[in-house]
Amino acid sequence: MLDVVLIGYGAIGQAICRRLQGSALVNVTHVVVRPQRIADVQAALGGTSIQAVSEVPVGTRLALECAGHDALTAHVLGALEKGTECAVVSVGALAEAGLPEKLAAAAKQGNTQVHLLAGAIGGIDAIAAARLAGLTDVTYTGRKPPLGWQGSAAEAVVDLASLTQAAVIFEGTAREAARLYPKNANVAATVSLAGLGLDATRVRLIADPAVTENIHEILARGEFGEMQLTLRGKPLADNPKTSALTVLSALRFLNNRAASLTL
Repeated sequence: MLDVVLIGYGAIGQAICRRLQGSALVNVTHVVVRPQRIADVQAALGGTSIQAVSEVPVGTRLALECAGHDALTAHVLGALEKGTECAVVSVGALAEAGLPEKLAAAAKQGNTQVHLLAGAIGGIDAIAAARLAGLTDVTYTGRKPPLGWQGSAAEAVVDLASLTQAAVIFEGTAREAARLYPKNANVAATVSLAGLGLDATRVRLIADPAVTENIHEILARGEFGEMQLTLRGKPLADNPKTSALTVLSALRFLNNRAASLTL
């Protein structure tokens, strides 16, 4: 049985806990939340054996971050330095200058590893493999219904509530996309980190009232040939900004860490 600590107990953390109930492979021992939330979260956890805490417990073997970008500096860096293996869902945070290097240095200090999860997108293994032979260009297009962009920088670009046709709300580099849309553009950062990097990967973000799903499109070219991928992901029922596949990607990682045979 693999014990894991979750950093964060929002929509993703709650979905992971529900899916792992009764698992024969993975056991959630703690969830890390802000001190003022501990009592409420502990009550929400009910009769489970999971404990709500404000810090990653000393001696934790594996921690999974699903709390948002600030959690990387608040919890992940320190956990890595103490030797805790960490997996990160909020990959978009790595658009912050110097943060990838800080994570790598912390993991080296703790003699452990930090894993960047694929989250809401597929094909990351193919892009990372193609990079070894040379990529010439990678473009990511993200298309969501207007509701999926509420509370983001898109509100200063278009009137999301009255859109009648698709509107491009951003076009630029993956680094800029992750900075302006930190809660929506983890996919752009993941694609770029697997391939050409944050400054060489092109990104288009679109609000489209004609769609009900989160649609991700990747076009990659290089010495390997050409790859075109389209994924129509359904959002979490209680959080339209987050793909359900993000939760499944985290669960796959945890199950692979515990299983004898992995793919």
